[in-house]
Amino acid sequence: MDTNIVSTLGAGSGIDITKLVSQLVEVERAPQQARIDAKQKTLEAQISGYGKLKSALDTIKTAVASLGSTDLFNARSVAVPTSEAITADKVSPGAQIGSYKINVTQVASAQSIATEEQTERDSALNKSGNMTISFGAWTYTGSDPTSFATNTDREALSINVTAADSLDTIAEKINSQNAGVQASVIKVDDKYQLTLTAPSGASNAMQISVDDPSLNSFSFTATNHASVTETQQASDAKLTVNGLEVIRESNTIDDVISGLNFTVNKAMLATESLTFSVTADKSAAETAVRGFVTAYNTFQETTNKLVGYTRDADNNLVRGDLAGDSSARSTINRMRTLIGGAVPGLESGFTALTNVGIRTERDGSLSINQTEFNDAFTNHFDLVGELFANKTTSANSAVTVNQGTFASAAVAGSYEIAITRDPTKGETIGSTMTDTFPKTIATGDGYTFKLNVDGVSSHSIELTGTYSSVEQLRLDLQSRINSDSKLKAAGVGVDVGFDTVNNQFSFKSREYGSISQAGFTETGTGMANLGISPTQAKVFSSAITQATFNSGTNSFTPSLDATTKDYTFKINVDGLESSSITLINTYNTAADVAAELEAKINADSTLSTAGAAVDVEYDTTNKRFIFNSRAGGTVSAISFASISNDMAEFGISTTMGGTRGIDVAGTVNGIEGFGAGNVLLPDIESDAYGLNFSVRAGATAQSGSGFQVSFSRGMAGELSNLIDNFLSSTGVIESRESGIQTQLDRLGEDKTKLNTRMTTVSARLTAQFVTMERIVASLQDTGGQLDGLVDRLPFTASNK
Repeated sequence: MDTNIVSTLGAGSGIDITKLVSQLVEVERAPQQARIDAKQKTLEAQISGYGKLKSALDTIKTAVASLGSTDLFNARSVAVPTSEAITADKVSPGAQIGSYKINVTQVASAQSIATEEQTERDSALNKSGNMTISFGAWTYTGSDPTSFATNTDREALSINVTAADSLDTIAEKINSQNAGVQASVIKVDDKYQLTLTAPSGASNAMQISVDDPSLNSFSFTATNHASVTETQQASDAKLTVNGLEVIRESNTIDDVISGLNFTVNKAMLATESLTFSVTADKSAAETAVRGFVTAYNTFQETTNKLVGYTRDADNNLVRGDLAGDSSARSTINRMRTLIGGAVPGLESGFTALTNVGIRTERDGSLSINQTEFNDAFTNHFDLVGELFANKTTSANSAVTVNQGTFASAAVAGSYEIAITRDPTKGETIGSTMTDTFPKTIATGDGYTFKLNVDGVSSHSIELTGTYSSVEQLRLDLQSRINSDSKLKAAGVGVDVGFDTVNNQFSFKSREYGSISQAGFTETGTGMANLGISPTQAKVFSSAITQATFNSGTNSFTPSLDATTKDYTFKINVDGLESSSITLINTYNTAADVAAELEAKINADSTLSTAGAAVDVEYDTTNKRFIFNSRAGGTVSAISFASISNDMAEFGISTTMGGTRGIDVAGTVNGIEGFGAGNVLLPDIESDAYGLNFSVRAGATAQSGSGFQVSFSRGMAGELSNLIDNFLSSTGVIESRESGIQTQLDRLGEDKTKLNTRMTTVSARLTAQFVTMERIVASLQDTGGQLDGLVDRLPFTASNK
């Protein structure tokens, strides 16, 4: 009989405490861990689902990329027969459709000349002076050049030769002008010659004039060309296109058949010709549209699985990874709405996919009605292009609608534009020229100047050479100014004109707006003979609009009583601002007003103390006032600082042009825009923000009370824009993914907390069982002492 009491009570060793604790901990952990795991699985599925959604959106964007370009719908095809005479180089989108028959009668050639031989190519020639290379057409007697007609479209080159220059350095100086003249040093029979090759074309031949006898070996003029050999005369390319004679300077022809570039290689016999056709290539566009439909249906199939329920191979119901996700469903629904609706900004023609036979089925997929689709491409291809590609229109021929950097923010549709002021370019007009021609100008004659163009000051520029006409001088002036290294580096330039009626030069900046200016800051004594002196700042008012003004007689009927209006202003002259000036007298003529303006301005204490003054004259031709600063050069400046409303009747404003240009001004949907040169920008808070409007001269005259412009991105552009918004760093998908990732991060924290708590539970249980084991061990020790005690006790069964 077992008499161990502990064993009798069922206690004792043999219990696997570690296993028991682990099982107890796992029982407590399991429901909480299951909840975390289930949530994590759901969130990871959503992350995966959004990855699939982004991929599907990218597929759509790729499919519509080419559809957004008008080039796709202006594609052309041409098949030119193989010929030694003509090579087809490129057919551009929008090339002129038609059939063409071409015969080449002459190819273009470039004039080439060679100077006299030298023994060394890099040794100093000890020759100095200025060499001017002009372009034009030569007339010959036999092989001798006899007369030269200047090409006014090309600027002459001016090369300063020093005694240290060699053939190599002269060639470098010519090539550095980047004017199309190729200068090379060629070795012939142990001698070296400088060869110059002009651009091809009869009117691009070179005349080389020099201002020092030491340079006669480079001269090629009608009277001085003995030292130069003309190795090839210039000629034009001549051909007939559909029976019409065409003459071009180059053998590369890019402006005869619009959009088709071809090269003339050799002349053809009179009986020969090349016939080909340029046709519209609709196949690429049709393929792209069909590809878009296929891509959208793939998108539709993918997204249906993501946000809905499907059946697997065993017919079990499968819940989509994004089922119940409102953000995903909203994204997909916006795509479907755009696909099924009208394209924003299109008000006529084809405005929706249904117009080209593309239908939306009940399951959301797209299908093509072949009859309607083929009809649209065959008979209304231009409307198909407008449906898919971007389109802008303007009712004003002097205004062009452009899409800027932030075009994605612009709302498609129509806008009313009013141009209230055309942009102008800064211009300086000289006084009457006294020089006569032919004119020889030598170094030191005082024909030097510095010019400020758009805020950039030139180096000192000097005119030298022999000029047979004022036109030759004009070209040289323009060439030397625009070749100045400071001006070229800044990308600024001028156009030099000459008024044959008034015998005056003009210098106009090539830039528009308030940054535009062209003014002489310094001039040598000889420049006065050309009517050029340091520029006096000048501004022109608009035409007078005062109610009683008679433009025919340049008078006011009845006389103008200035006290009945508020004719008040402040003017800036040479950097000084006047006090407030008010006209208060009675005036019979516009000349009276001009005289009063001049007197009051010059009487202002602030201006008169500093010696600043103006001349004011009335321009009877343009019915306007002209304000001239009496100072010249860099200090000269004039503008109106402020004006009363009534001053506008005299055409006077704070933004008048003259030696400085003025920016365009206008409104977009009645809201004042911002003018920057010839570009009008809409208000940043307006729907049109992201568009800009290029404005040319004459826009104000066409504007009237306003005109309409329109902007449409087309279906392709709208889809791309919408997808870009979805996929942007601030878009709905990024926001949703970020939210899901935050939840996943929190689950990781929950896991850590659960593990920490379970570790504590495990430690607690382990401690409890260890304590129990100690008690059991103690009882076991006591039990050993009690062995046989039962048998020895009196009155037990064994001791009876």
